[in-house]
Amino acid sequence: MSNAELAIETQGLTRAFGDLRAVDGIDLAIPRGEIYGFLGPNGAGKSTVVRMLCTLLVPTAGTARVAGFDVVHQAEQVRLSIGAALQATAIDPKQTGRELLRLQARLYGLRGPAAASRLAELAELVDIGDALDRRVSTYSGGMKRRLDLAIALVHTPSLLFLDEPTTGLDPSSRVRVWDEVRRLNAAEGMTIFLTTQYLEEADELASRVGIIDRGRLATQGTPADLKRAVGADVVEADVHGDIEQAAAAVRALAEIEEVVVAGHVLTIRTANGSAALSPVALALAASGAEVRSLTLRTPTLDDVFLQLTGGHLQAGAEAA
Repeated sequence: MSNAELAIETQGLTRAFGDLRAVDGIDLAIPRGEIYGFLGPNGAGKSTVVRMLCTLLVPTAGTARVAGFDVVHQAEQVRLSIGAALQATAIDPKQTGRELLRLQARLYGLRGPAAASRLAELAELVDIGDALDRRVSTYSGGMKRRLDLAIALVHTPSLLFLDEPTTGLDPSSRVRVWDEVRRLNAAEGMTIFLTTQYLEEADELASRVGIIDRGRLATQGTPADLKRAVGADVVEADVHGDIEQAAAAVRALAEIEEVVVAGHVLTIRTANGSAALSPVALALAASGAEVRSLTLRTPTLDDVFLQLTGGHLQAGAEAA
């Protein structure tokens, strides 16, 4: 794929804070028009990658091109080409939603009829009715998120960065954001780089997913391909007692591909979950463990992450 077809391209992208490498040699090649999900737990480095791609942080090493421009040497051109709705929004609570949209329009050189037309489109997008003329301090969390998205879209960017856009939203508001992301991608061909902790969000929206762990890109691919690589079925056992002894008993079964221990839960990969349930239950009973629950399900992206890292996606605390 040529450089002209790529919305984002990084090679060895690295960012260190003292001795800590928050991002460690990330290589990305994201085509124009793609929704790319960047998935990982808090502290994995997702937001640090986004801040570098948006020119808010200078890389320690490596290179990055966004919308065809170098993020270090052509930062102004990058900023004119992108929209960004980041976690730490800078929305003035004393202004109204409409005033903030007008200010953003002026900053990007939109005035007169062009500005009025664009603001009318955005007012319909945020869909918060008369609240658009109220101070932002009166807005709910979901309304602030939708307004922030509208502000990022004032200048009709070719590339949109969404950094955990639905964190803290209620289910209804989350679905509305998902619908708008799909519409922007389908109707306007907008490239969207989406960071998230939510498995369902990545599954619903992204055509490809990259999983980041401790600053490194662990794997990437379509959600379906990544889950298929885990195996056909997953058996999950909530076990109390000697967890390692229980794991060893299950690993001894011929039909078991892999057993991962996380706390008091065994995650068991097998080609045929239905056939494996009974042997697993018998093996656990023979090990002397108390089985609180035994569940058969299909693989999720969390299983992909668990297989790669030994931890769950929701673990950890925000560090970078």
